Amino acid sequence: MQALVTLGVLAVLTLGACGQGCLQGALHKSAPSPEEGMTACTVYSKASCCHANFTEQLAESPVIAVENYYWNRCGNLSTTCESYMKKVLCFYQCSPHASHWMHSNFSAALVQVPLCQSFCDGWFDACKDDLTCVQNWLTDWTIDENGNQCKNECIPYSQMYGNGTDLCRSQWGDSFAVSQSSCHCLELNESDELAFKHIVEGTSEESGEQIDCGRKPPATAETPKAGEQKNEEEEED
Repeated sequence: MQALVTLGVLAVLTLGACGQGCLQGALHKSAPSPEEGMTACTVYSKASCCHANFTEQLAESPVIAVENYYWNRCGNLSTTCESYMKKVLCFYQCSPHASHWMHSNFSAALVQVPLCQSFCDGWFDACKDDLTCVQNWLTDWTIDENGNQCKNECIPYSQMYGNGTDLCRSQWGDSFAVSQSSCHCLELNESDELAFKHIVEGTSEESGEQIDCGRKPPATAETPKAGEQKNEEEEED
């Protein structure tokens, strides 16, 4: 029995490491597959870990609740802030790459997904004037039959979180981290396909990351032709 359990754990970890499976949450598919009729999270429709009916909860604005989990305990979120919340939830629920960061002790959870600094700063700027009553949206609520409830008073995001880095590292617990590499980080949009390739393959700046990421390599001086080099030497003499 112990051997079977060990094999099962290894199988889950292998799927996560390869990014070919899905997280093991209650609403996740067992494996990513094309999904028609998605009304949100459509960036993942070609290989989705969520069913189309899940996305119906995110299709309209303002989003009030997702699976009895309320987003408006301090009032409706602004459309800009809500858009970032949707991106984060869509990644967690629907992305075929999320399992690469599957938590080793809880297969329904993420751990240390590398978000781009630009994404975190944009998220903070979009939500800074919105209100929240909890820092960690996964654990800091009081939960009862009516869903998640505030324990403390509502304050602006700009008071709850110091900056974009703090927001990314705090709102979903240890689910996300902030990467300083423009190649080895996610923006939670279509550009993540290339970024995920760099992350999995471990592409570094030394091995051509700058060119692969679309940044032009540093300009180099052209080597003079033989005749030109000779003329330059004669002029120096």
